[in-house]
Amino acid sequence: MSTDTTEKTDVLIVGSGFGGAITAYHLAAGGAKVTILERGPWLETSEFEHDFLLGSSYTRAFDFVIGDGMSILGGNCVGGGSVVYFAAMPRAPRFVFERHGSIGRRMWPAELTRDTLDPWYDRVSESLPVSTQDWNDVSYAGGLWAAACHHSGRTANPAPVAVDNSTCVNCNWMMAGCRFDAKRSLLTNYLPAALAHGATIRPLHEVQRLARTDDGGYRVHYSVIDAEDYRVHTGAGAIDAKIVILAAGAGATPVILQRSAEALGELPHAVGRYFSGNGERLNTAVLNEDRVREVLGLSREDGIAYEANQIGKGPTVACWDRLDGSLPEYERYSLEQLYFPPGLGTILAQVPGADSPAWFGPRKKEMLARWKSWLTIFLMTEDDNEGVFGAPPATGNAFRISQQMLGRGSLRYDPTPNTRRGWALADAECKEIMERDGLATVEPWTNDVVGAYTVHPLASCRIGDDPATSALTPGHELRGHPGIFVTDGSAVPGALTVNPAMTIAALAERAVPGIVRAARERGIDVGYGAPAPDGGTSGRRGVAGLPVVGSAVRR
Repeated sequence: MSTDTTEKTDVLIVGSGFGGAITAYHLAAGGAKVTILERGPWLETSEFEHDFLLGSSYTRAFDFVIGDGMSILGGNCVGGGSVVYFAAMPRAPRFVFERHGSIGRRMWPAELTRDTLDPWYDRVSESLPVSTQDWNDVSYAGGLWAAACHHSGRTANPAPVAVDNSTCVNCNWMMAGCRFDAKRSLLTNYLPAALAHGATIRPLHEVQRLARTDDGGYRVHYSVIDAEDYRVHTGAGAIDAKIVILAAGAGATPVILQRSAEALGELPHAVGRYFSGNGERLNTAVLNEDRVREVLGLSREDGIAYEANQIGKGPTVACWDRLDGSLPEYERYSLEQLYFPPGLGTILAQVPGADSPAWFGPRKKEMLARWKSWLTIFLMTEDDNEGVFGAPPATGNAFRISQQMLGRGSLRYDPTPNTRRGWALADAECKEIMERDGLATVEPWTNDVVGAYTVHPLASCRIGDDPATSALTPGHELRGHPGIFVTDGSAVPGALTVNPAMTIAALAERAVPGIVRAARERGIDVGYGAPAPDGGTSGRRGVAGLPVVGSAVRR
């Protein structure tokens, strides 16, 4: 096999979300030549638009893939999901790391617990940074959700966020990118720091497959994507690398590996299996404004009780009462207030109390007229990792249906009774909280249109101790394929019951020392020990001297 390509790099990273940006920064800061290939566009702050028109930042930066029983909404731009996420950054509960899930035994590597991951959480918190909010920071919707929880005997807490509340204008356009740089996406920390250390980012470069080179490295084949019509390929190429890091997301990383199997050889059984949608559900509560005023005693300056669905910023308040490790598995979940903008949110919301299906028709039209009085509740439960990817499409992670955003994928998801029970328990509690004393009427979003849905895909190439049920070693290296690492959400073993960005980022930070060691063994002159992107070092103290998979290598 020839290795005479015109381009070579030390480390080739596929994707620029948390798993790609964090590893890119540390490896570039350590002296490696790092190249990032990102299938989406590179949007500047000025390009983040406040509309949902075709061709706006909303459709350019998202990827919505409809599968069989499960659909995935993810980022598709430089910065990945961090550009379009709601920036909620809780740490996973302690019990998550002891979960058994569908395999009937602990699914996480033995060395990984909340205690061993906490120092890496600290590094992420310093690097973004993550803010602890108080009640003065929450949105109207968050305050109403907290009041409803309190009224029903529950507790609620402001969620930790990667948002600078001093510059946030509460426009609620976080899913289209933050034009005020208040949201601390990767465009404001790890990625510019990686660029400052010499890393290069190539937008609109979609990786198709990997192959081996004669020198023990890998050749990464890519297509160049048209900036307006993502179905059109305008060119192709290949880059040779000694280390490849896949961070294309849990809906794309396994597809790239599946398509590469013919050239790479046998892949671990778990590649493209055990997919988790983070157990996610959405409920819409249509509030009775009079009852909000009478029961909760709430009103705004203009005398309106609420009518504030569109004001604020993503999730600001969560109820974590059910995040109790003493409860049985599949009975633990979080309930989080969330703003979901027009589009899927209005289509999939069902009319409370109507005969099923109730996502269209005259009563839905009446419901839409009251959209300002909606409150959306996001449920994150424990699922059974039942998703499986079928044969990969010829190119990309899905068969693209429209110019941007929409595609049809090969994921098959048939929820088990365990998963359905978790959904039902969370749905029932949400209904009990919001319908008490006539505050609102509540209904889950329909699954009839696009199946279940997730904005936090996980576990399709997960880490673990058991080669039969995990695609990666505890150090995130692809089993049987030294030099290939996976550091995105697909490496997370299972549902987390909270927003997963913080955990994905912490796992990526934890994986870096082992990747550095592998890079040095492959002849790359690279060290480890960079501070936070802004130069901070306090977050490093917690990991000093810790035993790390692969061991830390420092210059």
